[in-house]
Formats: sequence, C-alpha cells, structure tokens
Amino acid sequence: MTVSEVLALLESERDERGMKAWEKLGPRTGGLRSHGIGLTRLRKLAKRIGCDRALSLALWRTDVYDARVIALLIDDPAQITRDQAERQVGELAGGMLAHVFASCDATLAKTPFMVELAEAWIRSDDPVRRDCGYGLLYEASKLSGRKAPSDEFFLAQVERIANTIDGEPENVRLAMATALMGIGKRSAALNKAALKVAQGVGPIEFTSASGTCEPFDVAKHLTTDRLKEKLGLQVLRVAG
Repeated sequence: MTVSEVLALLESERDERGMKAWEKLGPRTGGLRSHGIGLTRLRKLAKRIGCDRALSLALWRTDVYDARVIALLIDDPAQITRDQAERQVGELAGGMLAHVFASCDATLAKTPFMVELAEAWIRSDDPVRRDCGYGLLYEASKLSGRKAPSDEFFLAQVERIANTIDGEPENVRLAMATALMGIGKRSAALNKAALKVAQGVGPIEFTSASGTCEPFDVAKHLTTDRLKEKLGLQVLRVAG
C-alpha cells in the first residue's frame, strides 16, 4: 500500500467519538491530528497491511497519530537501528506514542538490542525515554530462555523502581508499575521482591483520553491464585 492509500483507509475507519476524546487532550497531542481509531482496530489494520519497512518510515513522517501507530506496528525489527530508535523516541509527540513505541508487543521490543536500550533509557534524564525504557523492560520480562536477562538484572531494576518511583511523573510511574508487574510474574523470588515494592507504593492513579481510570494495583496482579500456582507459591483457599 502507499501512504495515500493508508491515509484513505484511516479516514474511512474514523471514529467521531474517539476524535472528540483526542481533541480534549489539547497540548498532549503534540500537534498531531487523529481519526480517533482505537489501538485494537489499528492492530487489525496493520495486520492487513503487513510488514513494510519503507511504508513504515513514510507513515512516520505524517502528522496523523493513527498513521504513526500503523508505522510502528508494520516496521521490520530486523532493520531497526539504534540510531532510528533514538531519533524516533524524540519524535513521540510529547509521549503520546510511547506505549505503542516501546510496549504492546512493539516492533522495537523485538530488536536484538532491546534490553540494552531499555537499561540506557531507564537511566536517562528524559522522562519520555524513561517511560519507553520501562515499557521495554516490561517486554523484556516476558522473554524466556537464552534471550532473557538474569534474575539479578531484574532484581536490580526492582530496586531502582523502589528508589525512584515516588518522584516520577504519572506516565513514567505507570510504565514502572507495568514493568514491576511483569517482573513479578517471572519467578517466586522476583514475585516476592516486586510484591514488596508494589505494596509499599500502592495503586497507581493515572488518566487516559477517556478520563480518569481505576488505579493500577500491581499487588493485585501479583497475588492471584493462578499466578501463585504457576510460581509454586502457597494458595490459601477459604472453605465454603
């Protein structure tokens, strides 16, 4: 497909309710316009288009939020470079694209330098990079086998989250909490460490385009019976 064809497709899929919610974001849109299409629908459209490196780079140069999301979803992780990642992270429209850029099974998370990039961005002075860094850390928490970092690596990240989360802006706190959840699902030892931090921090409050959402309670996700059984932890059952 061409850029014109993708933009025409997005126009045909426009969602008036979503567009109104987008307009309410004001400066947070970073000057981008949107057709108000939800991420689930954009994923389906991206799947129809397929992996297309050249089209991805061209769509990224548009001022349409939905087109940029498609760009991130159809890029080829085998061809993404560290220089490209550093350039694009500075073009995320004030962070509105950060979630799709670094998490949500993003193509960036499939690059061979993903863990290295996550660790670098977590330590950055730029809050957008920290947001993306923790998004990548969450993706790293889902890795297995030889590709997965060690428990020592993850324990160090849990300690870093514990020491810094209180001073972070909302979007970074939410990304940190998501990473903490992912880490706490890996093993019994990591669950114990992550749960201790999650309980100390408490539920994370955040807002979205649709307004204020229910606080994100990491501890709740780390104490389900299903997860306890998976990790070999004791499950307390109440007799009925």
